[in-house]
Amino acid sequence: MHCPFCSATDTRVVDSRLGADGDQVRRRRKCGSCDERFTTYEVADLNMPRVMKSDGVGEAFNVEKLRAGMMLALEKRPVSMVDIDRAIQQIKKKILSSGLREVESHWIGERVMQELRELDGVAYIRFASVYRSFNDIDEFVETINLMEKKVATDKGLS
Repeated sequence: MHCPFCSATDTRVVDSRLGADGDQVRRRRKCGSCDERFTTYEVADLNMPRVMKSDGVGEAFNVEKLRAGMMLALEKRPVSMVDIDRAIQQIKKKILSSGLREVESHWIGERVMQELRELDGVAYIRFASVYRSFNDIDEFVETINLMEKKVATDKGLS
């Protein structure tokens, strides 16, 4: 590992810990040349399935595209980055555990909506309004009503 400060190759690990629910290793390193310390993260390199778009075109799974969509829905909402990262990891796990070599973008979108519903109701509605391409106010109101019913059920009010 090259030192990010002086580019020396003489770095050593001074501490290792599990992070992100055991899915990554956090390593503190120290440069032998400039004595600066820095952190690296080690994660398993897994082959994600190809994403098949609605027009039939396939593309490589892009976690940054997934993150960008979720971040747009969660903009100015009180949700921590830790919770967002955890939701993204859950979606990736569901995709991997499907065992498929190709997965439809619609299937991924539904997983995103499930995670957003748990994180923040407003973000869920924002994402759903774009994802489901609401044509009129009635579809929007119907989605809000379904969300309210779910919240009431979760709280034991129904």
